Amino acid sequence: MAQRAGPGYNLRVTEIAAVARTAAPAGATQGQKWPQRLWIVRHGQSAGNVARDAAESARATWIDLATRDVDTPLSALGERQARALGAWFGGLPDDRRPTVVLSSPYVRSMRSAELIVESVVPGAVRLAPIADERLREKEFGILDRMTTFGIRQTYPSLSEQRRHVGKFYFRPPGGESWCDVILRLRSVLDTLTREYSGQSVLIVAHQVTVNCFRYLFERMTEADVLALDRAGDVPNCGVTSYEFDPTEGTRGKLALRMANFVAPLLEGGAPVTSAPDVPAAPKS
Repeated sequence: MAQRAGPGYNLRVTEIAAVARTAAPAGATQGQKWPQRLWIVRHGQSAGNVARDAAESARATWIDLATRDVDTPLSALGERQARALGAWFGGLPDDRRPTVVLSSPYVRSMRSAELIVESVVPGAVRLAPIADERLREKEFGILDRMTTFGIRQTYPSLSEQRRHVGKFYFRPPGGESWCDVILRLRSVLDTLTREYSGQSVLIVAHQVTVNCFRYLFERMTEADVLALDRAGDVPNCGVTSYEFDPTEGTRGKLALRMANFVAPLLEGGAPVTSAPDVPAAPKS
């Protein structure tokens, strides 16, 4: 039965009983191709999230950031959020903690991954996050660093095209559509089954990446994933998790256990934030 993880944030699903142990990695079943468990986490609050809020409030055309999107760092609060999440992972039983950490190469994601890993068991041997460019944020092309107001004022025809086509298929010049992101994430699924069967995998990435992974794992339609997007932004350091269920499908699959779970932040005393990433186009 689903439960609310916290005010305004999606569901938490009751975990099923652990499957029988075999010679495979802890918890894995014979012939299993998927990881045993998978956590997908959005990075902590970034300096870009803060700058975007200020620019939108001022109805400015451009977001005031000197760095490239890839180089945008975490805010001080974002670092607190990542450490709080790491402490939560550290409170899990040893055999349920991450054994593999994959991250977008963007600074805000890699730093979040590093802080999470450092906080799992302070002073212990740590996992090294693996950078994977396929996990990067959606690319926004010529709309990069522009506010919603700025896009409408500077590129009214693009704004109208996006409204007509919808954000799932709309590709700004030099950028990507959600479909483009989904295409590159499909190859990540191949990597998960080929290299990390039976493992406990943590992925640290971005808002659109999280939603596109959910589209793939939960076999959503365009309408489904856009409804999910309209319902609210993915919270910074919010946790969406899956666990292998051998009773699902013909050979088992990863089943949703938690979505946008923010209790670790609240328990760690880090405020919950959920602003779009810097170049994000307006919601529809």
